[in-house]
Amino acid sequence: MEHWIIAPIVLPALVGPLIVLTMRHDELLQRVAGLASMVVQVGLVVALLIAASGGAVESYELGSWPAPFGIVLVLDRLSALMVTLTAVLGLMVLAYAVATNWDRRGRNFHALFQFQMMGLYGAMLTGDIFNLFVFFEILLIASYGLMTHGGGRMRLRGGVQYVIFNLAGSTLFLFALGTLYAVFGSLNMADLAERATELPAGDAALLRVTAALLALVFLLKGALVPVHFWLPNTYALAPAPVAALFAVMTKVGAYAIIRVYTLIFPETLAPMGDLLSGILMPAALVTLAVGMVGVLAGGTLARIVSFAAIGSMGTLFLAVSAFTPQAVAAALYYLVHSTLATAALFLVVDQVRARRGNSSLAHQAPMPGGGLVSAFFFVGAIALAGMPPLSGFIGKLLVLDAIRTQDWWVWGWAVVLVTSLIAVVGFARAGSALFWKPHDVQSPPPGDFQPAAGTTSGLGLAVLGAVLALVVGWTVLAGPATRYAQATATQLFAPQAYIHAVLGTPEERAARMAAVPEVMPEDPHHGDAPATPQPEGH
Repeated sequence: MEHWIIAPIVLPALVGPLIVLTMRHDELLQRVAGLASMVVQVGLVVALLIAASGGAVESYELGSWPAPFGIVLVLDRLSALMVTLTAVLGLMVLAYAVATNWDRRGRNFHALFQFQMMGLYGAMLTGDIFNLFVFFEILLIASYGLMTHGGGRMRLRGGVQYVIFNLAGSTLFLFALGTLYAVFGSLNMADLAERATELPAGDAALLRVTAALLALVFLLKGALVPVHFWLPNTYALAPAPVAALFAVMTKVGAYAIIRVYTLIFPETLAPMGDLLSGILMPAALVTLAVGMVGVLAGGTLARIVSFAAIGSMGTLFLAVSAFTPQAVAAALYYLVHSTLATAALFLVVDQVRARRGNSSLAHQAPMPGGGLVSAFFFVGAIALAGMPPLSGFIGKLLVLDAIRTQDWWVWGWAVVLVTSLIAVVGFARAGSALFWKPHDVQSPPPGDFQPAAGTTSGLGLAVLGAVLALVVGWTVLAGPATRYAQATATQLFAPQAYIHAVLGTPEERAARMAAVPEVMPEDPHHGDAPATPQPEGH
């Protein structure tokens, strides 16, 4: 199976240029190639998920260069879960974009989509922190194009803001990588994990600075307060299918935090755990509060869902900040739920815009076909607000139970429960304004977007229903899902299997060194006069 680890990265990397070079004038071929590629990607990542579910960790060495000198991809339970979530969501979003003709509103949509998937897969499978940066940049470059797909002054303004914030994050990331390499002389994550345990005491302070820089970068990617400013406008102004795909991009920041801090920074180098908790816990609480208050105050459905996405990241990082196996397991269950629920609500936003011309909460005439859309909104709102019986309620219960042993658990419980109530009120207010209040049919529709033909297609509604069905399925399968999450967290907090899969066991490394032929020093007199004989016994 190890040779298949690279397949999800290689496939979109080949299909993307192929679409640009040979199909750029044929929309049908682009659609067929894009959808076929996504179907194959889903099949590949499901096979990887099945392989990783047994607990084995596998690595793939590009060019057969052994770690830590070559590029390494690693498959474990966490990376398998993340790439599976990404591929399934990507297939749903692309199917929706095709069904509603969103892919026809700009150029190179399908090629950019493939490059976006390539960057996401690479970030989740790489075993080298420098290549994590490289794949971050690949997915960000593709996302810049997708963000401005379809054009428009406001969308371009949101795209510029998105670019500026993420370029600042990339700069900080490079600073952190430079410091990390200066301390360890390596950027392979398994190698860093081994060298961190042998770090001289004098370098511990520099390592903590690096850890803080990396935390800031990943929090920017995860849109936590105070580095969350880029998200509301970006997600609210992006094409709705693109915003639905972006729901998994903020999770890459959470993935990076979990991966790096359970692997590279050991508990023996305290206060690493205190540093993580000291940064994440207050930021997560404030993010949760800001996000859900934004749900209550948002003037359009698009901004409400954007702020709900911020709030969900606060809940996710609150669990991660406890930094225990139980808390990480709860975070992983909630991560999958919030990604699917947020994506579904962004697709609901698109359906509302298609029928009303905008997503404003101002009173307008009833929208055609609003009954089914309102039902979909109802299910998505229940899920994202964390009301029973859907997976949001289960995920929040898991998070509350996981943080119960922390000193700050009272604050955590209070903020989660109060903000859940605020979210319920905010979504109820939005749903009432959009679907149930009497409307003044004489009032002109205040527009943030004009309706476009094709977005109200039945196929688009079917795909939206399929995404919500995944949320329901995640609820029904909560038992097996939580067991997988618990096994994943246990594997993360016992990183020796990961290290041995990448670097080999001590016995394998000793055998590898023994197989290297010894290089004898050259005779300094080689090619000249014979060396002067030495006295006996010298």
